Amino acid sequence: MLSARAAAASQSHAASLWKRGGGDAGGGSGCTSCMEVRRRAASVAVRAAPPKRVEAVAMESAAETAHSDKEVALTDGAADEDSPPEPEEELPVTPWAFSVASGYTLLRDPHHNKGLAFSEKERDAHYLRGLLPPAVVSQELQVKKIMHDLRQYKVPLQRYVAMMDLQERNERLFYKLLIDNVEELLPVVYTPTVGEACQKYGSIFRRPQGLYVSLRDKGKVLEVLRNWPERNIQVIVVTDGERILGLGDLGCQGMGIPVGKLSLYTALGGVRPSACLPITIDVGTNNEKLLNDEFYIGIRQRRATGEEYHELMEEFMDAVKHIYGEKVLIQFEDFANHNAFDLLAKYSKSHLVFNDDIQGTASVVLAGLLSSLKVVGGTLAEHTYLFLGAGEAGTGIAELIALEISKQTNAPIEECRKKIWLVDSKGLIVNSRKDSLQPFKKSWAHEHEPLTTLLDAVESIKPTVLIGTSGVGRTFTKEVVEAMASFNERPIIFSLSNPTSHSECTAEEAYNWTQGRAVFASGSPFDPVEYNGKTYVPGQSNNAYIFPGFGLGVVISGATRVHEDMLLAASETLAEQATQENFDKGSIFPPFTNIRKISAQIAASVAAKAYELGLATRLPRPRDLEKYAESCMYTPIYRSYR
Repeated sequence: MLSARAAAASQSHAASLWKRGGGDAGGGSGCTSCMEVRRRAASVAVRAAPPKRVEAVAMESAAETAHSDKEVALTDGAADEDSPPEPEEELPVTPWAFSVASGYTLLRDPHHNKGLAFSEKERDAHYLRGLLPPAVVSQELQVKKIMHDLRQYKVPLQRYVAMMDLQERNERLFYKLLIDNVEELLPVVYTPTVGEACQKYGSIFRRPQGLYVSLRDKGKVLEVLRNWPERNIQVIVVTDGERILGLGDLGCQGMGIPVGKLSLYTALGGVRPSACLPITIDVGTNNEKLLNDEFYIGIRQRRATGEEYHELMEEFMDAVKHIYGEKVLIQFEDFANHNAFDLLAKYSKSHLVFNDDIQGTASVVLAGLLSSLKVVGGTLAEHTYLFLGAGEAGTGIAELIALEISKQTNAPIEECRKKIWLVDSKGLIVNSRKDSLQPFKKSWAHEHEPLTTLLDAVESIKPTVLIGTSGVGRTFTKEVVEAMASFNERPIIFSLSNPTSHSECTAEEAYNWTQGRAVFASGSPFDPVEYNGKTYVPGQSNNAYIFPGFGLGVVISGATRVHEDMLLAASETLAEQATQENFDKGSIFPPFTNIRKISAQIAASVAAKAYELGLATRLPRPRDLEKYAESCMYTPIYRSYR
């Protein structure tokens, strides 16, 4: 029971807090009423105590919003010194907080914290005086300091952790840093460093950055989604962690991929951070190393399959649509082949879904090929394509190439596919293998004698374009690359597998083995290569060129479905951005320094196609879609607080 003096003191303290926290400072939506504050202040936690002993818990400062843990003990007798102390059992308490952050809480709110950039006026208005050193610095100086600190780290994973820590304490500074230094930091927050981060995610995990939906949540997925604090979600990136980059099954630790992708949606595409939601579907893992790792953060069981898996996915998809509506873009990321194609086919009819591994990769590679034609000449239909790898990426790219050829020539899609050949782990995909092929490979089975090696396929088919999506490093051997160079003046070689260690060949190998004649692009970044006195800057066929702008286009148009023509529009727009200056340096892609401008142009093209196809719901259509896209893009510049 609380004494009258303690209760009065608690209410007096709450009243003073109301006076300090009241009003609308900081852009909040208003504070709790006085009556509510008094009611909360009267709430106390009481510990179980020995007989003749009463304890009361004093309320802490509302600005700190932590659990109450201060005690005022009132006793009317001394404890028996010979008696062992009785254990005290802590009873549950209810945490609560005001809606307007000030003081200590404001400095720990990543959405509103500005660190040393708080002005003198803001420090007085929000009770920050004394909680910060006296210096007031600009956001630009903060960026300069953090870049200086990041460059001191020699290990890429250390830079990744430092960036994630920054995102968790100062969101706007994180995005300002990433936008201003995108070429240097893109490999840190995404490929290749994110791959290592996912492998060690259990060890580096600090604070949750997204939602985890596991098998244990079956039947209550809707409740899990409601736990996310934001309601106006526009883009969701979801993975089940079964095929993370080229690293395989990383289970729950695949969360690094949705987090990384969505940071690029904001930095490169301008989608608001609060409108982005990373989600991991945890159905277990078949990775024995993780199952035996004491730091693993997921369910410790073998991966669920079949009906159990699909029931959870169906419940999840229904829950997303129920809470966020049909205009939320759901991006499937790093699902294994046997689920990726089925999920995309099933939900593309009822949801706004997009698979980046199948469709995003295809779109950026098609853009690279269209750009390459300006160097090697000819049309798409006049070239012959050979893929090493027939999974999500390989078949997705192949299909989009065939669609673009069909669009340009008005030829049936079946005829266009005959220009494209695929090699999987068993060799060239041919008609004689058709009965044993997975459904998504059957379209690529052409009439030809069986061949078991890539070199045999290259020498027999004589492709002008060689594309690697195998996930197996160094499979474009010297013999394979030299064979490509023997019958092509400018062989097009795309080594797309991630991370860098899984790349089919390096940029240096491609240029050296072709005497500098290769038109080369890779999935992971490579340093410039010097050959015969000329410096080549290899292009990176990075999905980040496409998906942020594509997502922005979907959002600003209010599209309800993704159509393949929207992907073609994105590819064609990106291809137009490469200049002769890029080609002279050996790159077929524009520099990332212009990526936000490029994303706005892609968004405008995607939105225009959505309006043309009757899939857009945001009416009336803006007159200038590119300017409208730019006006909708999030900017990380600090705001002034009242």
